[in-house]
Amino acid sequence: RLSKPLSLLWRAASVQAILDGMHWVNMGYDEGPFYQTKRFDRYKEVIAKMLADGSAYYCYTTKEELDTQRAEAEANKQHFMYDGKWRPEAGKTLPAIPEGVPPVVRFKMPQDGVTAWDDAVKGRIEFNNKEFDDLIIARADGTPTYNFCVVVDDFDMNITHIIRGDDHVNNTPKQINILKAIGTQLPQYGHLPMILNESGAKMSKRRDAVSVVDYDRQGILPAALLNYLARLGWAHGDDEFFSMAQFVAWFDLKDVSPSASRFDHKKLLWINAEHIKITPDEQLAALIKPRLAVRNIHETAKPALADVVALVKERVQDLNQLADECVYFYEKSVPAEADVAKHWDDEAAARMLRFADKLEGLADWNAEAIHDLFQPFCEAEGIKMGKLGMPLRLAVCGTSKTPSIDAVLALLGRTEVLKRLNEI
Repeated sequence: RLSKPLSLLWRAASVQAILDGMHWVNMGYDEGPFYQTKRFDRYKEVIAKMLADGSAYYCYTTKEELDTQRAEAEANKQHFMYDGKWRPEAGKTLPAIPEGVPPVVRFKMPQDGVTAWDDAVKGRIEFNNKEFDDLIIARADGTPTYNFCVVVDDFDMNITHIIRGDDHVNNTPKQINILKAIGTQLPQYGHLPMILNESGAKMSKRRDAVSVVDYDRQGILPAALLNYLARLGWAHGDDEFFSMAQFVAWFDLKDVSPSASRFDHKKLLWINAEHIKITPDEQLAALIKPRLAVRNIHETAKPALADVVALVKERVQDLNQLADECVYFYEKSVPAEADVAKHWDDEAAARMLRFADKLEGLADWNAEAIHDLFQPFCEAEGIKMGKLGMPLRLAVCGTSKTPSIDAVLALLGRTEVLKRLNEI
């Protein structure tokens, strides 16, 4: 259990995480944010009015009494509901108010008929009012409860559409009846299907990445995450890859599926790779600089990081991979033992030095000129290209997996390439 100061710090951090997440995905807001803790006077004002007009009442049933009633209901395998002991009715005599018992405030839910609405996603939804007891709208210490606060907020802010997860469907009839009691026009409700994890279970913080910060750490672009989330449970023909401008133009609630969707991480990575390909190189370079810095890799004057990104970005699915692909341009990586065993023979070192002599004699240092050296050198050595290209990658880059080696050497520059070859 958190102490009060720690609890307040935790709440502040949680709020900041929400705001940071919105900023990360470039979602702004027109006003606010509004804090319910700063609106308690308004909530108390509405509760006082409801007490006066009879749509709410004081309830003096103690927690211990409720616990006893709940235990009895469970023992009899019955659904527990508040017994309405303090609910005022015509002709009903209420018990004497007990001393020293601070009351809660309950809302008088209708007891007959149904509460229904035409959901923008799920269609017609009806609840029998007998399923609900009189919910508490203010606790014994006077603090208002969630289902009440959000209704007052919606009322005060003239909310016309409430779009939220379908885990709130059971809250909606309670909120509708409070809105009716306040006396206002009902908003349009739309309940979106839940996103399940790849096992078909509800996503949780313990098992799944559910914070945008988690996806940032995984190297997912904000536009890619929004693209993927938009596509879950909604479709525009066969379009899988689209910009947010296209999504805004195409989206209609009627196209949202009422069924839950499963999160597919492989699909997210595919969409992320597509977004990386179309993102400007300078923008990608700025995004991966911090990822290189934690590896103690810092961009030097040459080659320019944006030029490196342009060469390698077709090969990656996330920004972390992109940073990995850029490392050997600034610091030679240590080859994996398996690559050395497979590609580095007894002649490799001497052959690399002989090829270095050919490189040093080039008049023009570019990918085309470097490429033109390959075939004549292989013919003179009596080897296939693999006997040159793979050891060359290991000697210069420290990895066997690179883009076209002539393009890599050209971008690294003559001085750096010759330095690395002469150090083997």
